[in-house]
Amino acid sequence: MAMEYGEGYRPGYGDQPRRHRMPAVLRAPFEARSWHEFGYVLLGLPIGITLFVFAVTMISLGAGLLVTFLGIPVLAAALAGCRGFGALERARARGLLGLDVADPEPLRVRKRSLMGWIGAVLKSGSSWRHVLYALLQFPWAVFSFAVAVAFWAYGWAMLTYPLWFWVFPMYAGQGGLQLYGDEHHRIYLDNPFEITVTVLVGAVFTMAAPWIVRALTAVDRLMVAGLLGPSRLGARVVELESDRGVVVDTAAADLRRIERDLHDGAQARLVNLAMDLGLAKEKLREDPRAAARMVDEAHGEVKTALQELRDLARGIHPAVLTDRGLDAALSAVASRCPVPVRVEVDLPSRPAPAIEGIAYFTVSELLQNVGKHSGARSATVDVWRADDRLMLQVMDDGVGGAAPGAGTGLRGLTERLSAVDGILAVDSPAGGPTRITAELPWRDTLN
Repeated sequence: MAMEYGEGYRPGYGDQPRRHRMPAVLRAPFEARSWHEFGYVLLGLPIGITLFVFAVTMISLGAGLLVTFLGIPVLAAALAGCRGFGALERARARGLLGLDVADPEPLRVRKRSLMGWIGAVLKSGSSWRHVLYALLQFPWAVFSFAVAVAFWAYGWAMLTYPLWFWVFPMYAGQGGLQLYGDEHHRIYLDNPFEITVTVLVGAVFTMAAPWIVRALTAVDRLMVAGLLGPSRLGARVVELESDRGVVVDTAAADLRRIERDLHDGAQARLVNLAMDLGLAKEKLREDPRAAARMVDEAHGEVKTALQELRDLARGIHPAVLTDRGLDAALSAVASRCPVPVRVEVDLPSRPAPAIEGIAYFTVSELLQNVGKHSGARSATVDVWRADDRLMLQVMDDGVGGAAPGAGTGLRGLTERLSAVDGILAVDSPAGGPTRITAELPWRDTLN
């Protein structure tokens, strides 16, 4: 991602913008930013020549050697060299333009060998974008250098035109208007009108030069950010790979939780139930009353096991969510919360089942946190659609202090939502209230 400074920012002089009473058009020729940008343009020409010569020479040499086994390594070396120049250009843009461009995606070397590295360099789209930058930056550097130097040089030269008579007195006329000086050091201006017009034109050029240079460096910013930074597709692939890892880890954690709940809950109760029924069967003839009491206890165990299985199934995917949607499912969750909860669901239709399930579990997790940690007296749940986003908001009047990094619950929710391009925003100052807003992409149900 590329970031650049705003109005009043001076690279190397702190991050706080400064307020000025002088208009920007008069202030620009003397600002550090203007001189930084002018320095960037001046350095661009020698760097552009070097980069262009290197790229054209190495690419041509590599293409010419493709008939031998040396062509491919030379091409790979050319691309690697352009990537090195790209790192230099990103550093130059960061130091002089305040433009922070992230490094491109790293090479995907599958085999730890020289041929594996060469293949990764040649297959990398970022490497070829660096070559394209080398070819485009040189002609643009020549043009911007000529324009910037011309405006700066002519502007300051004409603005300081009267001083030339003092610096070079031999060019002063002897019959004109004497400005100042004694009989040994006199300065004459042959044509006061000419001097005035020259100074005014020089002032216009001097005030316009920083803005022209700024427009020229805007093109440099676009080239550096677009060709030397990470591509949107590459960044998206990296993001999707990260999200895939989160989804896999979340699914594995859910499977472990289900296995643990089955092993420690319903399975243990069913084992005890089988043992109790076996003992009751043995006592049925000897002590019918004791057997009846044991059967009654076993009946209670069956009810408890059924409830645990029902809760476990609800934790996997509740039937009410599938049958009746978010409104009924969230109302059922709110009814089990120890804190009174008002639920308001305003949706024109139902989203896709996957999004609906994530929304349900998000609200369920947040209400569990409200009941366990908030100390609240009441809470509200609001669900609505805003354009192409499904919005969830859970509020409570508790003690506050909730933060995504404070525990695994909110951090896990953040990772789960980010896996589907969702966002979790937490606003929970100390003393409350707490407002947690979640955004999910709206995806219609596929018929």
